[in-house]
Amino acid sequence: MATRRSIFRIAVNMALDGLLAAAAVVAARLLLAPLADPVSPVWSVALGGVALLLAGLPFRLPFQYWRFAGSADLLAVGAASLTAAALFSLVLHAAGEASPSLTFPAVHGLCLVVLLAAPRIFYRLWQEGASGGDGAQPVLLVGAGEGADLFLRALAADRDAPYRVVGLLSLGQAQTGRRMHTCPILGSVDDAASVLARLREADSLPAALVVTEADWSGQQLAALMEVADKAGLRVARAPRLTALDPAGLRGDRLELKPVAIEDLLGRAQVPLDRAGIARLVQGRRVVVTGAGGSIGSELARQVAGLGPELLVLLDNGEFALWQIDLELGETLPGVARRAVLADVRDAARLRAVMQDVRPDLVFHAAALKHVPMVEANPLEALLTNAAGTRNVADAARAAGAAAMVVISTDKAVNPSSVMGASKRLAEMYCQGLDTAARHSGGMRCVTVRFGNVLGSTGSVVPLFQRQLARGGPLTVTHPDMQRYFMTVREAVGLVLAASVAGTTDAAAIPDGGIFVLDMGPPVKIVDLARQMIRLAGLRPEVDVGIHFTGLRPGEKLFEELFHGREPAVPTGTPGLLMATPRSVDPAIIGRAIDEIASACHGGQTRLALSVLGRMIPEFAHNADGTAAARA
Repeated sequence: MATRRSIFRIAVNMALDGLLAAAAVVAARLLLAPLADPVSPVWSVALGGVALLLAGLPFRLPFQYWRFAGSADLLAVGAASLTAAALFSLVLHAAGEASPSLTFPAVHGLCLVVLLAAPRIFYRLWQEGASGGDGAQPVLLVGAGEGADLFLRALAADRDAPYRVVGLLSLGQAQTGRRMHTCPILGSVDDAASVLARLREADSLPAALVVTEADWSGQQLAALMEVADKAGLRVARAPRLTALDPAGLRGDRLELKPVAIEDLLGRAQVPLDRAGIARLVQGRRVVVTGAGGSIGSELARQVAGLGPELLVLLDNGEFALWQIDLELGETLPGVARRAVLADVRDAARLRAVMQDVRPDLVFHAAALKHVPMVEANPLEALLTNAAGTRNVADAARAAGAAAMVVISTDKAVNPSSVMGASKRLAEMYCQGLDTAARHSGGMRCVTVRFGNVLGSTGSVVPLFQRQLARGGPLTVTHPDMQRYFMTVREAVGLVLAASVAGTTDAAAIPDGGIFVLDMGPPVKIVDLARQMIRLAGLRPEVDVGIHFTGLRPGEKLFEELFHGREPAVPTGTPGLLMATPRSVDPAIIGRAIDEIASACHGGQTRLALSVLGRMIPEFAHNADGTAAARA
């Protein structure tokens, strides 16, 4: 059926083009000799049609789709017209028929171009005007570049387009007043409030703002969302369209996409040393602890993509470990891997695993990280975060690993929680090991510190999403609460970059140096809550309320990436800074961890926390959530 329809359309095109070409001969004669008989001789009129059909074949004229006629099609029409005019004149000359005048070929060619191109243009304009019926939703496009062009083309290609563009907002001022596909550019994004006010006065307010530029994000997007929120409009993203796939259709309809919360961070993409990262992992035996968690699973994905000799996924959670193992088996079946159920608190089990695997590189992401949960179970956190980290480091070093990368947290800086203090103790042990290795050889320990990861298990974003699904309210502990945020993919990419820098550029790293990811400015949690409400197409404090609950045990208002004795030092790697904290002999830290572990096994919480406080003098435990937060 499709083939018959195509043949029929080609035949119709040929008939129409032939008739128009015949009319072009008559039109050219009339223009040159208005009083002459325009149809004499008749055979020459028919010859004009035949000449055009023959000339049009190399330029694919019969196969053109008039509804989508573009500049390339019109160029083909022009080339075919000139060729047909020349061919017509040659046949006339060969037949001994005199040309009406010396200028006839040029006039004939011009008539062909006009008569063939005009119907195509008018037909396309008519189809575009007919697309988007009365039910089409009016939208205002944000961006007046290639993305907007492709979006408008996709709408024009849809007879029942669900959207009707009332205008565009450019990203700069220079385009204001111009038009794109007959749609006016009403102003820049900085003029959004005034543009929407004018549209409201003209009773032409759109139902939504559609961002067409895929990489446009950050503070400008957040500001636009606030303007749209005040006007009662939602903001959405256009699908990613390309010149090769301009439709962007799902179910034959053009679908808008919601703005992701990650888009509001506005973080520039940090260039990574992909070649160096590949050399670090390729052909190596790699162990990832906590492989079922948010960071561990993303580490496993990125490491697996770099071609290790063997990837060992280690976790104590059966379901989480099964999930990442299954995923990698489906996406990267050629990568040799092993899923190992093990607890980092089990030193003997870790030693056996490491001796069996003999890893070259260990990424240690296993940890208990939820602050209130750790406050309720402090001994478990100390055994996992502090003693567990030492167990992994000692087992990896004994098995001959070249390097271990430890994932730490900004909560380790001036800690107010057991979680933060336990991670700081782990940092100190690994700092001591790395300092010793730098001077006497052995396994390098690279510590990487960063803040919250968007969407990770236990983070605030999934909590807000669940609360929104229930209709609110969204709960925020304090109106001044701030946190550093980063996407999990970005964080893991920088962890790998730090691993390369920490193992290949030792001379540039001070003893005990800790890599700190450049997290950008901190984000107020209440602002994040408001943005998520807007992303859901709702209005903060109107459709969904925000409820302040007060600080929880262990929390503080502001997290820090450096404390006073850790001056930030730039590194040669974009996105990475270096903290230079005090370093302690690992033997001293090891004895303290032994003492803490003994107290934990004996259920002596007060003793364990006392030793922890002795080792970390800056630990100001906010045990009940009421202590003054440190700025």
